[in-house]
Amino acid sequence: QLQLVESGGGLVQAGGSLRLSCAASAFTLDRYTIGWFRQAPGKEREGVSCISSSGGSTNYADSVKGRFTISRDNAKNTVYLQMNNLKPEDTAVYYCAARDAVITTVRAMCLGAVDYWGKGTLVTVSS
Repeated sequence: QLQLVESGGGLVQAGGSLRLSCAASAFTLDRYTIGWFRQAPGKEREGVSCISSSGGSTNYADSVKGRFTISRDNAKNTVYLQMNNLKPEDTAVYYCAARDAVITTVRAMCLGAVDYWGKGTLVTVSS
């Protein structure tokens, strides 16, 4: 079974930056569409950004457009989420997710069509 491991979370001041990483062991990620989701306290999990297996197609939530960038390095079996100009409302647990690229689009994935989840990494943005 595909196992996803997130890293890179932490505490940052508003306006700062973080880069999250999502890595997989035992399986290669290049056949999967990958997404980043987040869940803030008391709120539902939401799709933040998703990327196709080749990296050629991406999707972003309106709330992060222009501030977050998703990318992938299939040679390193890793997907990244570069987060700039962070705001307190970005505080959440961020989850990496995957689905076989044959059966999903980036848009569908960001709406919740997910087969595999990581355990999450906490991002806290202080004001």
